[in-house]
Amino acid sequence: MTGRAIAILRGRDDRYLIPAARVLLDAGLPLELPLTTPGALAAIEALGGRVGAGTVLTRDAAADAVSAGASFLVTPAMVPEVIAYGNDHGVPVYAGALTPTEVWDAHRAGAPFIKIFPASSVGPEYVAALRQPFPELRYVPVGGIGLDQAPAYLAAGAVAVGVGSPLVGDALTTGDLDGLRDRARLWAAL
Repeated sequence: MTGRAIAILRGRDDRYLIPAARVLLDAGLPLELPLTTPGALAAIEALGGRVGAGTVLTRDAAADAVSAGASFLVTPAMVPEVIAYGNDHGVPVYAGALTPTEVWDAHRAGAPFIKIFPASSVGPEYVAALRQPFPELRYVPVGGIGLDQAPAYLAAGAVAVGVGSPLVGDALTTGDLDGLRDRARLWAAL
C-alpha cells in the first residue's frame, strides 16, 4: 500500500464511477471500490486491477473481486473466510474490527491490516490505546474522518486512513470531477 489516505468510492450508480476513480488514481491515492456500489467489479477490471474491493463479506465475493483484478480486499467486520482467501491468493486484506478482541482475532487470522471501523465513534486516542498491547499491528481507521482529523489518526500510529464522502463529495452524483481533483490533491498531501 502506498499513500496515507485510501479513497473509498461508494455510490448508488456507476455513471461517474470510472471517471472519478481515474481522478483519484491520477492523484496517487489508493482506491477502494465497495462491492455494494453498482458496477464495482466491472470498474475494478476496467481499471486494470489498480484498485481494491471493499465490503467483501464472503469467500465468493473475495473470489469475484480477485478474479476482476482487485489488488486488496476490505471487510467491514472480521470475516475469517475472506482473510483466508486473501492469504491463499496473495491479496492483502484490510479486516474490519473495533474491539481489542476483534483486532487480535483479525491479526491471528492473518490480516496484514486492521481496519478500525467506525473510527469516528472512538477517535484517534483509541488507535493510540490499541497500539499499547498491539504495537506491531498496522491500523487503518475508516469512517467519519475528515481532512482536519486525519493527521491526529496518523500521529496516533495509523499507517493510513480510509476516506469516503469527505473526499468524494458529490462527484459520484453530479460528476464534479474538478472539485474531486482539488480535494484529492489535499488528501494525497497527507
